Formats: sequence, structure tokens, C-alpha cells
Amino acid sequence: MTGVRPAAGSGALQGRVIVVTRPRQQAGELVDAIAAQGGQPLLFPLLEIGPAPDTVPLEQVAARLGEFRLAVFVSPNAVQYALPLLLARGPWPSTLQAVAVGPGTVRALAAAGITSCLCPATRFDSEALLELPELAPAQVAGQGVLILRGNGGRELLGDTLAARGARVERLACYSRSGPGAGSGEFLARLEAGSLDALILSSSEALVHLLALVPEAGQRQRLLALPLFVPHARIAAGASAAGFTRVVLTAAADAGLLAGLCAYNWPQS
Repeated sequence: MTGVRPAAGSGALQGRVIVVTRPRQQAGELVDAIAAQGGQPLLFPLLEIGPAPDTVPLEQVAARLGEFRLAVFVSPNAVQYALPLLLARGPWPSTLQAVAVGPGTVRALAAAGITSCLCPATRFDSEALLELPELAPAQVAGQGVLILRGNGGRELLGDTLAARGARVERLACYSRSGPGAGSGEFLARLEAGSLDALILSSSEALVHLLALVPEAGQRQRLLALPLFVPHARIAAGASAAGFTRVVLTAAADAGLLAGLCAYNWPQS
């Protein structure tokens, strides 16, 4: 866990302690942006990301990449953990279209040399991906689709593409688990009332967060904090769990930062 970063100058978030719960590998830009606005980001990853325990399935798929028409990377983690093994056998097939759920994944693919990539324009989730014309039933029927993801997660994308007639293979190329040791600073600051807001970027992280705070008094303080989320599904889950100040922002880092900066913070 990374401690609170001192505020940088002045800005819309001056002095506000904002808990960033994203996986460490995906949190850097948002942490820096909050600090640039004068906020004090507290990095507390609620998901730990690591390599898949068994890479043999990925290595086997690498030998037959040419069988697929689409390769869907669900996150930058999928690019980080899958692409080196996929490219170890040879170059990316010219007939294989890369697909990304969000702009961070697009950037990760571009950094690895794959610049032709399908991605939704606004919402960055499975539902938006399935609205792309290139994933319509007439386009995917009979085609091989490889979905590169972590363990677990939603099945909507694969199930829907299979229902549209695609030959879908799901491959777990990285592992996701709950937070390890290191919740002490977060819980101590929660107990002391020295947190101003939280950011949650996944429903899975919400489950882990609630499990960490079972004590009634702490749970009440947690649920009273402003909670910033970039997706309506997460917002609905948070409201159902009892959060009283859920702020639904636009997508990605830019949307979360804009929501934080526009929030009507109480006067100190």
C-alpha cells in the first residue's frame, strides 16, 4: 500500500484525501492527476493482479492464432500478460483484428506495435463493445473469437458472441485476487475520519471493500463517504450496499477526475 501523497500546489482537490482502489498497475496516471489538482491520493489496491498460474494454454493458443478473426483484450493487464507469449511464436497475424474494451488497452496494444484496434467510442464495457458493427451477428457468425481476460469476471461478452454464432474461446491470461496485507493505513484513516472520498472502478473491488469493513461503526463511516464510480452498474451495486453519496462520472481517468473536480466539497 502506498501512503498519502502530499498535495501539489493548489487546485480543485486541494487537501482532499482521495482513496484510489485500482490495481497498482493501472493507478499511476489517476494518482498523478489527483495530485496535480492539489489532492492527496491514497493508493489502496482492492485487486491484486499477477500472471496466470499456468501459461501452457496461452502458449498453445499462440501456435494457432491464425484460426481467429478477433482477439479481444479486456484490459491493459490482458495485453501485459498475454501479448509477449502470443508474439513469442511469430508476428501478429495480418488477418487477426485486435479488439479493446477501453482506451487504456488501446494504448497498451499500440505500445506493443498493434495499432489497428477496435474500441468503443464512449462507454467502455462489454455492452458497448457488443454494439460495434464489427461484432454484429452477421460479422461474427462462424468466426473464431479469442477473449483474453483474467480469472473469473463477467461472461456477457463471450456468451453473447457465442449466441451470435461465433466460435468463442475464453483464456485466463492473468490472475485477480483480493487485497493482501496493507489495509491498516486505510482502516486507521477511516476510523479517524481523515478520508474525503473513494474511487471504485469495478464491482469486484466493491465486494472486497465491504468485506474489509465489517465493524458497524467503521461501515457507517465508509458508507457516508462520497464514492466516485465510472459505470452505472457499479453505482447501482454501491447504492444497494448502502453508500449514500454515489457519484456516477464519465468513463476512464478523465471522467473520474472531472467528477472529483466538479464535486461540491464541503468547506473545511
